[in-house]
Amino acid sequence: MEFLTGVKQPDTLEIKELLAEDLAGGTVKVNGAIHAINDMGSVVFVILRKRDGLLQCVYEEKKANEEMKNLKEASTVEVEGVLAKDDRAPHGIELRIQNVTVLSEPASAMPLPISKWKMKTSLDAKLNYRSVSLRNIRERAKFKIQEGIVRGFRDFLYQQGFTEIHTPKIGARSAEGGANLFRLDYFHHPAVLQQSPQLYKQMMVGVFDRVFETGPVFRAEKHNTKRHLNEYTSLDFEMGYIESFEDIMAMETGFLQYTLELLKKEYADELRILNVTLPDASKIPAVPFAQAKELVAQKYNRKIRNPFDLEPEEEALIGRYFKEEYDADFVFVTHYPSKKRPFYAMDDPEDGRYTMSFDLLYHGLEITTGGQRIHDYVQLREKIAARGMTEEGLEQYLETFEHGMPPHGGLGIGLERLTMKLIGEDNIRETTLFPRDLSRLEP
Repeated sequence: MEFLTGVKQPDTLEIKELLAEDLAGGTVKVNGAIHAINDMGSVVFVILRKRDGLLQCVYEEKKANEEMKNLKEASTVEVEGVLAKDDRAPHGIELRIQNVTVLSEPASAMPLPISKWKMKTSLDAKLNYRSVSLRNIRERAKFKIQEGIVRGFRDFLYQQGFTEIHTPKIGARSAEGGANLFRLDYFHHPAVLQQSPQLYKQMMVGVFDRVFETGPVFRAEKHNTKRHLNEYTSLDFEMGYIESFEDIMAMETGFLQYTLELLKKEYADELRILNVTLPDASKIPAVPFAQAKELVAQKYNRKIRNPFDLEPEEEALIGRYFKEEYDADFVFVTHYPSKKRPFYAMDDPEDGRYTMSFDLLYHGLEITTGGQRIHDYVQLREKIAARGMTEEGLEQYLETFEHGMPPHGGLGIGLERLTMKLIGEDNIRETTLFPRDLSRLEP
């Protein structure tokens, strides 16, 4: 009988392990996929793709057990050889091959030139062959950066006393209301895919005070733009015992500062590969909604057409204004009109036409919506009635407030949008692993 006692340590090494110790001149063993084969005549450079980058291996006739003709791009191999330092190689090291074991071979040629630095192929082609195109070093670097954002969100909020929760994505009704819902039959009962974890995370504030979640949300909006998806990942948090909605904005500012430092320290290779210059979040200006519209109308000679919402062009101009005037990469736009915010948004006690809410714009694109919520049971029911809404389907939600809730608020951040702006892409599909939009349900 065999007993497992923990993680089995392999006898192969990763790039970080090769760099951590002075192993130059010694014999080491690695594995990986053949990313490219560069035949220089007297020697052949076999480039292995590993989890943390590329490793250059040098093949010389009669010094290796395997013939070069047996090695193919996209084969996975195990290589043993002598490690040597070479400043011209990736990471400054290369492996001089002695033994090669082929672990698997591809059944057909690559449909995309993934070994190229830039593939120079269409977005549709990259998405059609998504799992293959992501083997390109630049393509996969985007999603390592995205990992860093989620890691920063989690780590920072854990440090701030938040509890991670997981809420259902199928429900009887949506938190946001409206008609843009994916409806489905749930064992002969009508159901919807959730547009937000909003109601659940508010309910959980009464349990843990501070909660957060990372998960998918669904919007059945018939749009086909570079900034919208029908399924995206939302980074949500909700916190109780706040003094004002500015506490929420301050918490997000802290998250951005923490995450940007994390990316700088732990994801320097990916930032270099993508040539990313990180934004400045040391201080973020906040401007009321009505004032923001007036500022850009005056400076850019633009007529205000919609007094209740920001048009995409206005968001872009607000971002431009604060970059030009204050060198700010981010700007909080606060006090959105009540009629454009959900029923649970707290109205401004000084002017009920506006709410204690905000959006965060990053270089002119909205990446966050948040604000303070109504925590008083009577006020919440009054606003539901004033909106002409029914309480049907909200019974458990309202019951939470009936039994007491602290002042609270929170936000939701669009992960793919934030990643898109951070790395300088202009289409959200570039920073979505497997996009879901009007025309794409596969792969």
